[in-house]
Amino acid sequence: MHLTKRGFVTTLSNEDIAYIAGLFDGEGSIHFKRGPEKKKKHKGKGYRISNSLRLSMEITMTDRSVLLWVHEVLGVGTLTDKPRKGKRVDGTKYLMQYRWRCTFRDAYYVCRLLWPYAHTKLPKIQQVIEHYAKQKLEKGADIIDLEGYRFWAKSGGKIQQ
Repeated sequence: MHLTKRGFVTTLSNEDIAYIAGLFDGEGSIHFKRGPEKKKKHKGKGYRISNSLRLSMEITMTDRSVLLWVHEVLGVGTLTDKPRKGKRVDGTKYLMQYRWRCTFRDAYYVCRLLWPYAHTKLPKIQQVIEHYAKQKLEKGADIIDLEGYRFWAKSGGKIQQ
């Protein structure tokens, strides 16, 4: 049993996590990039330069049922179709691809789960975990998700005991 990112207890087994970690090692990818980006100004015309972070992790494959299972077990991310254009050399169409994807704090949650079992993607997983650990230290507070923030805001900014 594991505590999910939303604070609920789930029956996510170590075997399920290890399977997802292996699947992610083989079929997955993590995109972690920090750098300047050109963005529109909030007021008026023109653009501004912002130091932004892009963080996502995804698994792409042709077997939708496996990705649907990953999505249901983890409880985070989105599952979308990723159609392939064109044809193979022999003239047949490519198979439909499907993509499970999560970003930012959902990716942090998944990285924390996969960390003990990952091998090939371990350096990137550690980079994500270290980024959020640093955020936690700098802000001096726990990192909470949007639902947790809404609950906190509804309670008038008080911690319920």
